[in-house]
Amino acid sequence: MTAGWGRILLVDLSSGEHRFEDIDPDVSSFWIGGKGLAGYFLFPEITRSWDDPAMPLIFMAGPLTGTLAPASGRICVMSKSPLTGAIGDCSVGGGFGWQLKKAGIDGIVITGRSRGFCGIEISGGNVSIEDAARLEGVCTDELCFKLKHKGSVAGIGPAAEQGVLFSSIMVDGAFAAGRGGLGLVSASKNLKYITVRGTGDIPVHDRKKLRSSSEDIRRLVAATPALTGEHSLQNCGTAACYDLISSRRMMPTANFRRTFFPPARSMNSHAFSGAYKPKKYGCRACHVLCKRIGEDGTHLPEFETMSHFSALIENDDIRAVAAANTICNRMGMDTISAGATLACFSEISGEKLTPARITELLLEVAAGRGEGRELGQGSLRFAESKGCPELSMSVKGMELPGYDPRGAYGMALGYVTSTRGACHLRAYPISHEILRKPVATDRFSFAGKARIVKIAEDMNAVIDSLTACKFFFFGCSLEEYASAFSAVTGTETSAQDLLAAGERIYFRERMMNAKCGFTSEDDDLPIRFFCEAGSSGDGIEIPSLNREEFLEARSKYYRIRELDRSGCPLPSKAEELGLEDLL
Repeated sequence: MTAGWGRILLVDLSSGEHRFEDIDPDVSSFWIGGKGLAGYFLFPEITRSWDDPAMPLIFMAGPLTGTLAPASGRICVMSKSPLTGAIGDCSVGGGFGWQLKKAGIDGIVITGRSRGFCGIEISGGNVSIEDAARLEGVCTDELCFKLKHKGSVAGIGPAAEQGVLFSSIMVDGAFAAGRGGLGLVSASKNLKYITVRGTGDIPVHDRKKLRSSSEDIRRLVAATPALTGEHSLQNCGTAACYDLISSRRMMPTANFRRTFFPPARSMNSHAFSGAYKPKKYGCRACHVLCKRIGEDGTHLPEFETMSHFSALIENDDIRAVAAANTICNRMGMDTISAGATLACFSEISGEKLTPARITELLLEVAAGRGEGRELGQGSLRFAESKGCPELSMSVKGMELPGYDPRGAYGMALGYVTSTRGACHLRAYPISHEILRKPVATDRFSFAGKARIVKIAEDMNAVIDSLTACKFFFFGCSLEEYASAFSAVTGTETSAQDLLAAGERIYFRERMMNAKCGFTSEDDDLPIRFFCEAGSSGDGIEIPSLNREEFLEARSKYYRIRELDRSGCPLPSKAEELGLEDLL
């Protein structure tokens, strides 16, 4: 296998030393790259505390990163999550993965703790650890501006420095590795930033075949309305989902007490376009370009951020939504957890959050002062401190994103089976339940959802290992990307081969979580969704979830995934998948 360079940079911040290590080709073939290979380095350390200096912080590119393969410019960031205590990983765009591969490096594994604030700088084959004391407290946009001459920048903001459990690592100032608090892992190592600039060529086994595979992918993208149609990601960004989720009456509102927000029609993609006159931008190697920046330089929020800083906290001021997004990005905070924690605070306190109050609270969270000190620990710890943990809308301690589970039962199941907590991207049931891709399913039924969720988890695990974009799979399949993978690596690989790798990767994540004490008790939704109905109307009924049907669907998932009744991996399945050495 000749995917990329097969070279990993190992950095020990305690000693200030670094070295390169070549990956065994058999290991690369087995774990693909990206998320799969990152987990290979995380697994032996997973039972440590997230702030143990020996806990690795990992940046891992994939075999397609930096090549002509469309939407392959992403990178996986992984460690143990401070927010959940489970595996924590994010797929993030920007130019970091691209530059890393051009520097001849597939990934970085960082351990130890520097005596003072530091930065890791990579230029070609040269690596140095630099004093970053002068950058303590600097916001992520200013950090990126100061360091952009050094290449792509991945760094943390004030929130991570102040111990916010949902702090982010921001890449190139606009792309967030947000969920789970990976920024805090970086802060615990006194690592403020990493820069990387590469100038080399990325090896490709068969460039002609790669061009052909890439053309196939582009044709399928062009024929997919959700990606390139009038109201698509290409023309509206992820904000295209806002009206769609609202019209399905599954927009989380008032901390998930309701599922419909009447002002939504004035806060959608069209409204943002009118107010900010944005232009498109996006990740390297992507022609869809689903991000937006206003003519005044404002980075516009994506769907989940729009939803959580409007409906979830009952805010109808569109500029307050954009301001909240800007604060979170500059300070380095996950917008989903930040919005959901404010919603939890609003319900518990009974306080109606004005635009000024939203700004005040977010700045207090980032600074670790006043009420923000408690809120910076996330909604679950905050709600527990007030004696009402049931008002935290979270799974495994991670806050739910912008899709109410009462309006999409596959999402209800996907939230709880997700290994990193309440995540829409592990299985993304919205694809078939709302967008009707690849086929439509009944969103108000658990029938068939257990198998669909399991297969989607496997597929998305290998997509994150190739480091491609999940959105492209609205139109493409693993077949096209298997062809691209074969062209790059020289290893003939089928779609089923990739899906089998995804199953290994996801099963290993269940193994890691089981080692950390997670069981079926953690694979559950807040009680609100089983005893309170959503906001019915317009001919759509949004009943509460039937708990017996939900538990039966979860049990079916366990059987299909080959877990025991407590949700823990069966040794027989681990052996079947070739993971017996991890038992």
